[in-house]
Amino acid sequence: MPANALLLGLGNPILGDDAIGLLLASMVAERLSASGPLADLEVIDDCSTGGLELLELLAGRKRIVLVDSIVTGKAAPGTLHRFTADALPPTRHLAGPHDADLATALALGRRLGLDLPPDEAIAIFAVEIEPAYEFGWTLTPELQRAAPAIADAIARNVREALDATSRPPVAH
Repeated sequence: MPANALLLGLGNPILGDDAIGLLLASMVAERLSASGPLADLEVIDDCSTGGLELLELLAGRKRIVLVDSIVTGKAAPGTLHRFTADALPPTRHLAGPHDADLATALALGRRLGLDLPPDEAIAIFAVEIEPAYEFGWTLTPELQRAAPAIADAIARNVREALDATSRPPVAH
């Protein structure tokens, strides 16, 4: 039986800034551990998949926090966006050209009878990045500098996000 709550970092570790979700999930987990463990929280900080493949990880959970990268072109790199699955814009790993986006995957999973949390119980933290077109193992200096403050902001909000039942989309 999976833990009731999941903190899931998404990204591709070999596409530079696209790995920000993986790094931040790990950093947030460290910060949460330092302030005392959250009961019944599983942390997965190395997920490089999306769409339908996420359903197996999400099923059986009551609350989910996803951390990913996003390219909106409307904010500076390093900007943290926060929203719930009911206001889901496309993100780097929650949608893909060869798979269903997260909203479609969740709807299909629910129609198939999977035990998935309601959209408002899925908190998404997405960090604005420039599109990644080249392979690389490191973040840009800008995101390297911003990552600790972003992790602090997410960690401050995780307990609240896990307990939230409904929240309008908010960009930070």
